[in-house]
Amino acid sequence: MAASSISDVAPSWRRLNQANWDERTAAHLGPRGYDLSTHRAGRGWLDPMVEAAIGDIAGRSVLHLQCHVGQDSVALAQRGARRVVGVDFSPPALDAAAALAAECGLPDTRFVLADAQDVPAALPDEAGAFDLVFTSWGTICWLPDLDRWAAGIAFALRPGGAFVFADMHPVARVLGDPATAAPGFPGWACSYFETGPIEFDDPTDYQDPEAHLANSRTVEFQHGLAGILGALRGAGLAMERLEEHPRLIWQPFPGCVQDADGLWTWPDKPWLPLALVLRAVKP
Repeated sequence: MAASSISDVAPSWRRLNQANWDERTAAHLGPRGYDLSTHRAGRGWLDPMVEAAIGDIAGRSVLHLQCHVGQDSVALAQRGARRVVGVDFSPPALDAAAALAAECGLPDTRFVLADAQDVPAALPDEAGAFDLVFTSWGTICWLPDLDRWAAGIAFALRPGGAFVFADMHPVARVLGDPATAAPGFPGWACSYFETGPIEFDDPTDYQDPEAHLANSRTVEFQHGLAGILGALRGAGLAMERLEEHPRLIWQPFPGCVQDADGLWTWPDKPWLPLALVLRAVKP
């Protein structure tokens, strides 16, 4: 994966990223894509870190941001949520999500085409309508403006409602490029304090090792812990739970190994946090 910090891709970040994710959808639905067998069996898999953070959602109304093909949206509905609305910017992904929800018999699960930063405009009649807003695993790295993102979350939540977020820890995101590694140390993928867009050119797919993406250019944004928490606090949300975990749902570095839960962690001792999980509430 090649990465460089540049400024001229800023205006085109959304176009490049959407083309990439539109193309990924077919790979993620193919024979080497996501395992949806648990969804079709009636209770879709959620990792234990997320499961603990969301708690009991029976009878609750849930907004799922950056839902992709809807596997987690369906899993939330199958845990008894009264209503689930998924939001994503990729039309093919939302078509797949709607098809999965229909196949699983979930008529109250619907999907809206929108950028996760534009929730008020996409759902103007849903102010304060949700008990839970949820997003997880590989989400905010695609968003340049966390203040808009957090404002949309606050807009959607009812008073007393909660936001649950799980993602790769921002410290772990700076590591991983072997081309720059010194002997015995991981390489640097980006600076923790990077503020501009970072362009990647990578034709591979994280799920399907045989996929070769024609739309290989993407633009990501690094957000440190202070930026994430500051955006949520600025939107009026109060932190209820903040956890750092030494494991992740995908293999972040070649040396990581799977644990008893099927999550990826360090082979000997927990050197650095790999995941960040938080729960914030709207007063």
